[in-house]
Amino acid sequence: MSDTFDDLDKRIIDLMCKSSQGSYRQIAKELGVHPTTLIQRVKTLESKGIITGYRAKIDYMEMGFDFMGMIQIFIDKEMLNVQDSIRKLPHIVAVFDVTGECDSIAWVACKNRDEFSQVVKDILMIDGVKRTNTSVVLNIVKDPLDYVPEFD
Repeated sequence: MSDTFDDLDKRIIDLMCKSSQGSYRQIAKELGVHPTTLIQRVKTLESKGIITGYRAKIDYMEMGFDFMGMIQIFIDKEMLNVQDSIRKLPHIVAVFDVTGECDSIAWVACKNRDEFSQVVKDILMIDGVKRTNTSVVLNIVKDPLDYVPEFD
């Protein structure tokens, strides 16, 4: 973590990772700072690209997206174009550029087996995709959005 972050910045990040609901006044009260101070700090964290947005945390499985998977993708040409094509497909939650045996991993969320099968086929049809290896998600033990960085 950069030395330009002080204790207040770290507390703001920690609190907003756990829940960004509530007014600036409520969050400032919880942090023990003036609302104007909080607003200025948050704007600075946004301008530095540390805070990149705000959204509701969604439980895909509760919404009926029971067929989730991680698809390892082996790419033989034009990796960035392939990743961009995958990113644009329906049911793609995330695309990761990775090291190791495969070149990318796509996280998919589908409502049924047919949708899931179609996503895998759509990925395989993209020019530059050599092959895939799919793992079905049985249960989410820890949601990635639950992760809050620890500060030293």
